[in-house]
Amino acid sequence: MVRQHWAALRALLVFTVLLGVGYPMLIWLVAGLPGLHDKAQGSIVDAGGKPVGSRLIGQSYIDAAGRPLPQYFQGRPSAAGAGYDPLSSGGSNLGPESIVDVPADPAKLAAGATPAEAGFRPGLLTQVCSRSAAVARFEGLDVAAGSRPFCTPGGVGAVLSVIGPRDARGNVSRPTRVVSVNEPCPDVKQPFLDRYEGVAVQCAVFGENYSLGQIVPIRGAAPEVPLIPADAVTASGSGLDPDISPAYAELQIPRVARARHATPDQIRAVVAQTRSGRTLDIFGQACVNVLQLNLELDRRYPA
Repeated sequence: MVRQHWAALRALLVFTVLLGVGYPMLIWLVAGLPGLHDKAQGSIVDAGGKPVGSRLIGQSYIDAAGRPLPQYFQGRPSAAGAGYDPLSSGGSNLGPESIVDVPADPAKLAAGATPAEAGFRPGLLTQVCSRSAAVARFEGLDVAAGSRPFCTPGGVGAVLSVIGPRDARGNVSRPTRVVSVNEPCPDVKQPFLDRYEGVAVQCAVFGENYSLGQIVPIRGAAPEVPLIPADAVTASGSGLDPDISPAYAELQIPRVARARHATPDQIRAVVAQTRSGRTLDIFGQACVNVLQLNLELDRRYPA
């Protein structure tokens, strides 16, 4: 028994030295090698001798009222806490089937509550639609130019609950009632669609259950490839993505050029300098680091 316990104690001491001291020391030494030291320290970016962020973590470019600043390129939406919070990293946990909103209580809204306080929970589709409309307005585009498939002109998911008898496959064979579930009364004067298969479309009434109907998304006449790219309207899985696609950067160039009194070609040249390609030419996609781009713009074309 003594020999067994002595062997166990020796193994404990050996592995404590190897894994508790040696391995962390090795990682620390490797992290100090040239080319790795900056990344190990968080890839912090300085401006004027002050740290202003990390190349690996996105951040917001907004004013005190929460409005996006027109002189700066904007990053992806973030579902991490209040936005880009490393301590709350994560996505919205909503998937492609999240197309029906949870409506707000109109009584609470009338009492002064915010939509969120009144219980409003937008589905992923409505989040994408509303963001697309907001980006179109911010970039000075016609709202129709920012239209996306399955979105109403008002910027919510174009989804119907079709109520009526069903056939053997579970589809409604003869609609008797059709409700636009994401357009509540009396917020909308007229649903996005007048009629569906000969039945007038109604707006949704708070408190009514439309899950018994067949949920039907309506694609609409939006282009197959929307003008506003996907990364402008969807959050990343971490909520901390520091990069945007070249397409989203190109969309923002005219607005940033106006705000900085520069030409679009001048801004485009800075974007090209901060653009990076695929890792090893095979992994990932080309992207633009928003923090580095905005700092370079502040240096060259201060607003």
